[in-house]
Amino acid sequence: GVVEACLLHMLKRRAAGFLRTDKVAALFTKVGKTCAIAADVCKKVQELQQQAESRKNQPNGQEPLKRQGSTTSKTPVLTPQAIKHIWVRTALIEKVLDKIVQYIVDNCSKYYEKEALLADPVCGPILASLLVGPCALEYTKLKTADHYWTDPSADELVQRHRIHGAHGRQDSPSKRPALGIRKRHSSGSTSEDRFAASAREYVESLHQNSRTHLLYGKNNVLVQPKDDLEAIPGYLSLHQSADSLTLKWTPNQLMNGTLGDSE
Repeated sequence: GVVEACLLHMLKRRAAGFLRTDKVAALFTKVGKTCAIAADVCKKVQELQQQAESRKNQPNGQEPLKRQGSTTSKTPVLTPQAIKHIWVRTALIEKVLDKIVQYIVDNCSKYYEKEALLADPVCGPILASLLVGPCALEYTKLKTADHYWTDPSADELVQRHRIHGAHGRQDSPSKRPALGIRKRHSSGSTSEDRFAASAREYVESLHQNSRTHLLYGKNNVLVQPKDDLEAIPGYLSLHQSADSLTLKWTPNQLMNGTLGDSE
């Protein structure tokens, strides 16, 4: 949307098209007559629009059957927001948006008034340069609200760490030192310290995922689950998501893998 606003700033009427309501489409089409990269984007956009139109015309939103392995079956379903910005979006996904904007800047007198943003000798090239970074990214795995990666259980994380820790500890692969305790021996203290550091790193990274940001973590925080039970030490962590703060606490026994059948 921001890129479109820049492209539409003081666009000449001839470039925008007198009768076309979609001025961005008119601009890309006009640029495509002299720029091969923009012409390729125009073809791809037309194909996507035709596919979206055919889906819309299907009864009950059902798509026609496709052969197994057909490339058309992998075409993503476009959301209304994607269709709204389909020209800039397609150029971005094809990694050519920066090149098209640079071409427009180099030939700005054909399309823009003198006071336009893209006609400015400083702002125009800066916009094209800023788009180089986004055009270098792969947009093959866009996240949606219902496809968040979630935390594995603490027990699963412990099992993973046991498997990983067994390779670096030959003397006793099945036994780990308790968190927060560093064992000292006259021989082999370096390997013990290294393993203890690995355990601490594991604790610090526990509970983290792509949705939340770990703000604070502290081990050996006492929690009393019931009045008649003793306080239990555990790992406390504070996480920030888009709309909330969350406190998490895991007993040290569980993180050490020594919980057994205890409640």
